[in-house]
Amino acid sequence: MKLIDEYFETAIEAWNMMQKTSGDDGAEWAERFERYFYEFIDELKKWWATLDPKPTNLDEAEELPEIKKWMEQIPAPVQLNFLTELEDILDGVETERFD
Repeated sequence: MKLIDEYFETAIEAWNMMQKTSGDDGAEWAERFERYFYEFIDELKKWWATLDPKPTNLDEAEELPEIKKWMEQIPAPVQLNFLTELEDILDGVETERFD
């Protein structure tokens, strides 16, 4: 859980800095946010694989203490992305990213 929380915190930190900057600086923070957000998602998938039993739907998943903790901290504009990723994890969809 330590690594997943580190990626999450780094992504949120980058998001906050992105909101305070513009131009090239803002773009750099946006790239950093995206990179760490998806590192967080990759670690989330690994953690999810260890759950037994696993939630069977999004409502059950949102009731997990860890998911609740992250949802409380995720900025509103990013919550939909997080929920979409969570649904994909629930459905067993493998997302391929192109950097």
